[in-house]
Amino acid sequence: MSDSDGSYVNAASSGSEELRSTTGGGYIWEDSIQRSWDVVQEDAGGSLAGVVAELVQAGKRRRLLQDTTPLQRGIIRHLILAIDCSNAMTERDLRPTRYQLSLNYAIQFVVEYFEQNPISQLGIIGMRDGLSYLVSQLGGNPSEHIVALQALKKNDPSGDPSLQNALEMSRGALYHVPSHGTKEVVIIFGSLLSCDPGDIHKTIDTLAQEKIHVRIVGLAAEVEICREICKRTNNGDVSTYGVILNEQHFKQLLSASCVPPASTKKTRTNHSTSELMRMGFPSRIVESSPSFCACHSRLVKGGYICPRCHVKVCALPTECPSCGLTLILSTHLARSYHHLMPLVNWKELDFESARKYSQIMTCFSCLQPFPPSSNHLLSGGSGRFQCHKCHNLFCIDCDLFAHEILHNCPGCESSKPEKRNRTLNVSAGPGIGE
Repeated sequence: MSDSDGSYVNAASSGSEELRSTTGGGYIWEDSIQRSWDVVQEDAGGSLAGVVAELVQAGKRRRLLQDTTPLQRGIIRHLILAIDCSNAMTERDLRPTRYQLSLNYAIQFVVEYFEQNPISQLGIIGMRDGLSYLVSQLGGNPSEHIVALQALKKNDPSGDPSLQNALEMSRGALYHVPSHGTKEVVIIFGSLLSCDPGDIHKTIDTLAQEKIHVRIVGLAAEVEICREICKRTNNGDVSTYGVILNEQHFKQLLSASCVPPASTKKTRTNHSTSELMRMGFPSRIVESSPSFCACHSRLVKGGYICPRCHVKVCALPTECPSCGLTLILSTHLARSYHHLMPLVNWKELDFESARKYSQIMTCFSCLQPFPPSSNHLLSGGSGRFQCHKCHNLFCIDCDLFAHEILHNCPGCESSKPEKRNRTLNVSAGPGIGE
C-alpha cells in the first residue's frame, strides 16, 4: 500500500513538473500574462523617474502612428452621445465609479468635440430602467451640454440599459438632419446585457439604410450585439467598437470620435451630390440694456444679428430660429478644414541624419535645446522632427502641438511673409524697394 502511495505521489509531482513553464517563471498558463511590475526597472539610484519618462515619451510617440492621408469627410456633423446609466455603472473598477468617470470624460469629450468641429451639433441621451431619456437636445452650444452632464451627476444609476430604445431615440433626433450633414451615434456602454422591447436587428437594418454610423465604447467586456451594431452600420468596419483596457484607453477611444468619419461611395446617400449650402455670417452687437434672444427667449446683453431676418441670437454657431439660416463665424469655418487637409507627419531624423544639422542645437518653434545623443529615452531616434516643406527641425512637444492643436507648421507659416516680401521686391524692380 505504501508503494502504491509513493508511486501516486511521484506521478503527481512529475505531472506538475510537466505543467511548469519552460522559462522557469511559473506555470504555462502564466506565460501570456505580462505583469506591469515585472517590466518596471529602477535606475542605479533606485528611482523610478526614468521609467516614468520613458512611458511619457512612448505616449508622445504614439501620435506618429496616426494616418494623415487627406480623405473626404463631412465637416458638418450631427452626433448623439448615449451614456449608460444602469446599475452596471456603479462598479468601482474605474475610479471613483464607471458612472462618474464616464460623465467626467463625457464633459471633456464635449469640449474637444466642439473645438475640432465648431460648426457641428451634438445631443446627449441616457439609458436606465430599460428606457432612454433626453439629457440635452441636439445643438451647437457646448455650455448647455456641459451643464446637463454636470446635473446628471446628482442622479444615481438604476435598472438595465436598452440599446434598442437608445438607437431608436437617436434615430428620431437625427431624422431631420439634411443630406449634407453626417449622422453619428456614440454609445458609452458598461453593461453586459440589453433590455430591448422588440427585435433590435430590425433597428440595425433601419440605421444602416439611413446611413447612421454607430460607435460603441465598452467598459466591461465585448458583447456580440454591440459588435454587430458597429459592423453593420459602418460597412463591415469593426474598429468602431472597442473595449477599454484602462482609464487612458477609455479616453483615447472616446476622443477618436472627434474625428469625422471618412466619406465613401457606400456611406453617401443616393441624393448626396455636390451642392451649395447657405450660411450667414452675423455681426456682433453690444447693447446697453438687455433684450430677448430668439433662440432661448432670455434677456441678454448683446448677441449676433442674423443677416437675413435680423433677429438676435446669443451664441454661435447655431441655426436661426426664425429663418433657418446657419449662422457661423469665419473662424469656425476655418477651424473645420483641418480634418480635410491634415498636417502631414514630420520625419523623425536618426542620429546619422541629425549630424548634417549639427549646427542647429535648438527647436525652431520653442527654442528648447534638443536632447543629447546619449539619452537612452529616445528609443533609436534623435528627438528631431523635420518638416518636409520648410525643412526646419522641431522637438517632440512642438510636433504634438502642431499636429493636435495648431494644425499648421510654424516654420511654413513664418516663412510665408518672407516669400511674399521677396516676391514684391522682385516685381517692383531695382531701386523701388530701397
